[in-house]
Amino acid sequence: MNRQQDPDRSDLGRRQLFLGAAVVAGGAVVAGCTSNEPQDVGTDNRAESAPKPAADKPGKPVTIGFSAPAADHGWIAAITANADSQAKSYSEVTLEKVEATNDIAKQIAAVETLINKKVDALVILPNDGKQLTAVAQKATDAGIPVINLDRIFDTPLSYRCWIGGDNYGMGVAAANFIVERLEADGTSNPVIAEIAGIDSLPLTQERSQGFKDALAKAGLEVKNRVAADFTVPGGQRVTSNLLQAAPKIDAIWNHDDDQGIGVLAAIDQANRDEFFMVGGAGSTDMMERIKADDTVVKCTVTYNPSMASSAVSLARLVAQGKGMSDLVENEIPKMITLASATITKENVDDYLELGFRS
Repeated sequence: MNRQQDPDRSDLGRRQLFLGAAVVAGGAVVAGCTSNEPQDVGTDNRAESAPKPAADKPGKPVTIGFSAPAADHGWIAAITANADSQAKSYSEVTLEKVEATNDIAKQIAAVETLINKKVDALVILPNDGKQLTAVAQKATDAGIPVINLDRIFDTPLSYRCWIGGDNYGMGVAAANFIVERLEADGTSNPVIAEIAGIDSLPLTQERSQGFKDALAKAGLEVKNRVAADFTVPGGQRVTSNLLQAAPKIDAIWNHDDDQGIGVLAAIDQANRDEFFMVGGAGSTDMMERIKADDTVVKCTVTYNPSMASSAVSLARLVAQGKGMSDLVENEIPKMITLASATITKENVDDYLELGFRS
């Protein structure tokens, strides 16, 4: 499988972070006063503030430590590739990567190595947020700001900033598409199935909850649910079981486009096509199928690995004492949740360049 990102998009995350961040900063300050003297409403209390360091200008040299799971999954591979490319786009940034691993103990040891090296900031995508919370706290206590990527640590005390996708929003977006499509088709009493990822992860639980809540709003529910493991073999295995257990299905939401390759293989083997399917994450593979419109896949909802590029940008800013250029505040935010877009045949061309190979 091709696990690399397009090198021409090396500054993708930076553009998204600084040009795409929506800022709502409004509000009027009303001063209560017992005097009848006129108030100078034009006074800007920030006029004498020191200028904020330019976010896009090279700053002091910084070393950013990076740790992520092993790239045995297209989305994870894209995470690492994006982080690497983003770091290279900054002349003053050195990315210190440790060996990627799916072993919790080894990832903890690798992060401790980065702490001992006294890196200026850390970007960590943990295999399991709960189990890596202590080592993230150790880094924070040592004065090393931690950018927590995607899978969240147990306490906000252990990270300076969290950035990740909207898992709950993914479920809502998938459900909304399914509801609209079923209503357009005039389908009554539909059989809706769900193929989740790893059930023990909070992100999977959040996706399922969003899906359930949005369906309930329309008076619908999931009739058949199975959970895989974000892998092609896992997706194929559980989907085969699902199709045997459910002789009729009207719509399926598959949480993860990587495991979706296996899901589609099982569907082809069963020779089933009476339903349509919504994917999850926004892989190039699924977007190409949506564009060709020759499979059951009609939509995917995004969970873009460009968040790793943004995480490196955030680590650079916090290590250099800078804020985000489009925000008034001098510091970067504590949490950034990326929106989940709905990709269909009508808008797929707008998103193809953001995809990743399974």
